[in-house]
Amino acid sequence: MADKKQRIQNLIAKNISEIIFTMKNDVTNLASVNEVSVNRDNSIAKIYVTHLKREEIDHLLRYLNGHKGQIRSKLAKTMDTYKVPELVFVKDKLFDKGAKIDEIINSWHKDEN
Repeated sequence: MADKKQRIQNLIAKNISEIIFTMKNDVTNLASVNEVSVNRDNSIAKIYVTHLKREEIDHLLRYLNGHKGQIRSKLAKTMDTYKVPELVFVKDKLFDKGAKIDEIINSWHKDEN
């Protein structure tokens, strides 16, 4: 069962990435989909996105959430599942968490010397 869920998540991530890439908007040019998480019944998909320019992430989220109906419609054409989930675009905080861990490790090494 978990394999099916993982396949659906990967398929959504791949297709959403392609859809965002083809939108041809300044804010979507440097955007990337890092992860997709669907709930138990595949009715809601959280799409974790990030932007290469850190200051553009909020603008990107507003844009994607404002166009999620259009994106979902395009997604439905590329998937052969019974039901296409509602899309919720959220900021991926993994990069920020990684930077914070690096900072802690570096400060620990400084204290050691």
